[in-house]
Amino acid sequence: MNSANGDSRGEPRGILGSERSHAYAMLRRRKPSAHMDLPIRSKLAFRTIGSVLALLAFSSIAHAAKIGDIADTSWSDQALEFFALEHPAIRAAALGTLLIGFCCGALGSFLVVRKLALLGDTLSHAVLPGVALGFLWNASKDPWAIFVGATGAGVMGVALVGWIQHTTRLKEDSAMGMVLAGFYGLGVSLTTMIQNMVMGNKSGLDKLFFGQAAALSSGDLWLLGIISSISIALILLFYKEFLVISFDIGFAKAVGMPVQALHYLLMALLTFAVVVSLQAVGVVLVSALLITPAAAAYLLTDRMHWVLVLAAGFGMISGILGAFISYLSNNLPTGPLIVLGSTTIFTLALIFGPKHGLLTKALRRRRQRQRIALENTLKSVFHLSESSGFTRKEFSIAALANERNQDLASTEKEVRALVAAQLARHVDSENGAEWSGQARFQLKKAGWLRACEIVRNHRLWELYLTNAAQYQSDHVHDDAEEIEHLIGEDIVQRIEERLKSPIQDPHGKLIPRRDQVTA
Repeated sequence: MNSANGDSRGEPRGILGSERSHAYAMLRRRKPSAHMDLPIRSKLAFRTIGSVLALLAFSSIAHAAKIGDIADTSWSDQALEFFALEHPAIRAAALGTLLIGFCCGALGSFLVVRKLALLGDTLSHAVLPGVALGFLWNASKDPWAIFVGATGAGVMGVALVGWIQHTTRLKEDSAMGMVLAGFYGLGVSLTTMIQNMVMGNKSGLDKLFFGQAAALSSGDLWLLGIISSISIALILLFYKEFLVISFDIGFAKAVGMPVQALHYLLMALLTFAVVVSLQAVGVVLVSALLITPAAAAYLLTDRMHWVLVLAAGFGMISGILGAFISYLSNNLPTGPLIVLGSTTIFTLALIFGPKHGLLTKALRRRRQRQRIALENTLKSVFHLSESSGFTRKEFSIAALANERNQDLASTEKEVRALVAAQLARHVDSENGAEWSGQARFQLKKAGWLRACEIVRNHRLWELYLTNAAQYQSDHVHDDAEEIEHLIGEDIVQRIEERLKSPIQDPHGKLIPRRDQVTA
């Protein structure tokens, strides 16, 4: 696998690129303080384990009934009863789905940033034969036997993916697809065979396909709590190491980190998360709980530690929401509802995300178009003033329309936008009510400075292309029309210094001075 063998193709990029430098800094700080911060992280890990196990002990006492055994009442009464957590079956289901969401969300974050989303699907299908073999071991649904069998099958699946990739010409995604299909086919065959046995109709293995939180037993809860606690503790202990191998495996090898061991430790934790989630989410959909909350978090932040926190939180919200809706409608399995909850969160993040949301991007593009339109209007006003030798201060809408080669109505809208942005003022009327082709306006100081800045950007860029890039002077205008709205003052100053503070562009026109822009 890419993450294990150092193939740079698996190196994540994009919004989390800044995490690489953050990881470098942590590794550089690690050498002198490695023995100092390890006890602190160990204490946090042990406290986490203790807290989760104490909560488990409280929630699993007298766990005699399932959610479906509770008498039906009105919707509002059911909602109050569920969130009051008075019934032990409800407490067990709620705690189980919360732990599953937390564990899968946090661990799934590493899959998302390492571009190994398909691995979650591979693991969830690869454990099915182990579940069946674990059941056959004791001829009963023993949580620990099933856990051992499923974990063994999951680890074998991960190892087989790596072996296929290293010994054949097949790439990682092809190897994952082969293991996924092969193990899942074997698992379905074994579970079908079990269903045809004498004790098969009581096995409860059918619940493992789509999940049912109501079927969580006390043994399932204890196993879930222990595995979740271990996973959380190991994430706390090895967070720096997991961060480095996720973003720059070459650097991790260069500083002597045990990359293979860390990779397979993370894969083991992911296998644990998949196995303990089967009862509530199901084989078919557990990979979605690994990926979807983490993908939603990935859209909302650029920092890895916040991706972990948000993904864990989204997983917990999805889990409790799915359990609640499943409680209201006993005929609906929990797994699909949990996944629908996480998909809803992802959809909201995709649309309304403050930085990468579709709506945010649309609003940003709209503001950019409005800004560019204002700047183009200001540039045309500068050209009008320049054509008069900078003696004219007031301009008519008709003159501006002629300069911009457009109709009066469109030009009037542009001038109104300048007035609304406090970049110009209407001359003929104090209240701005009289607008016509002969109506006059005047740029305010802020508008004139902005106009000078845009023209300066445009003409400096034209001169830079002709001098530094050897463009023909009649080939630089279109490029400058776009770049004038994008480059910042620092780049403009560097260009100006390189060109030795020129005063004319390639066409012999005046380039506004810096003091004219910053006055």
